[in-house]
Amino acid sequence: MKHVVFVDGQEGTTGLRIHEYLAQRSDVELLKIDAAKRKDNAERARLLNAADVAFLCLPDAAAREAAALVTNPKTCLIDASTAHRTAPGWTFGLPELCLSQREKLHAGKRIANPGCHASAFILLLRPLVDAGVVPATLPLSATSITGYSGGGKKMIEQYEAGGDARLKSPRPYALNLKHKHLPEMAAHTGLVTPPLFMPVVGDFYKGLAVSVPLHFSQLVPGTSGASIHGVFEQRYAGERFIRVMPLSDPATLEDGFFDVQGCNDTNRVDLFVFANDTQALLIARLDNLGKGASGAAVQSMNVHLGLDEGLGL
Repeated sequence: MKHVVFVDGQEGTTGLRIHEYLAQRSDVELLKIDAAKRKDNAERARLLNAADVAFLCLPDAAAREAAALVTNPKTCLIDASTAHRTAPGWTFGLPELCLSQREKLHAGKRIANPGCHASAFILLLRPLVDAGVVPATLPLSATSITGYSGGGKKMIEQYEAGGDARLKSPRPYALNLKHKHLPEMAAHTGLVTPPLFMPVVGDFYKGLAVSVPLHFSQLVPGTSGASIHGVFEQRYAGERFIRVMPLSDPATLEDGFFDVQGCNDTNRVDLFVFANDTQALLIARLDNLGKGASGAAVQSMNVHLGLDEGLGL
């Protein structure tokens, strides 16, 4: 029996990628909306309620409106927008978040797909907060460097058109300190306050790396790079999509530079700990269109349906 799936907002970057993942699968029947009826709420409601799983690849307000159209209790919604990531009744779509998360995803009918920056940050900090290594009250900072595909169609067109010399250098943004991922970055790590966060977009299509600096003097006594690395190894043992890299990764140090694009075209997250006697720099790397968006959504669908978690990924 095929699983019936509808992607509401298939024309966007995330929706197109989800559609590409699913179109190759023999166990999925993809419902399609007539191009002339994309804004017809009656037709959208019909398709949403006919689906076993419906992906919402829409702006926040439109995602809320689409969710309100669903009356079929059997339809599972997976929302790729920011709208429901900290909302009551919605399960956060990060299977590796904690030991009980897969059970929640399997049972739930409302799943909020994580943001790309947030996924990387949460996978670094949640284990350390849970282990008591990082106090929940500790103020943190984080920097993220990402490819321009994370900005959607408009930004992709801007970069690919060329002609603007400003786009050749990295561009820090969200300087109002109100980035849309901040609420989930606090809520799903257990931190009392969100980090001071500076994302930077670069002149490359995709790839993302979030870095978090730590001073051992601010952490639980006895913390070292090795102990932090050990927390990651224990927490993520057996996780097929998370790879804990060697402490102070020799290959990276030998090259002298960090490869932000090293997880591109995968659903993998690589975690790094670079440390000396007093400090550590944590880095999480992923494909912002894969594990940072569409891949994560399909992974959550697989978990919800009780399928092989990596099917199609």
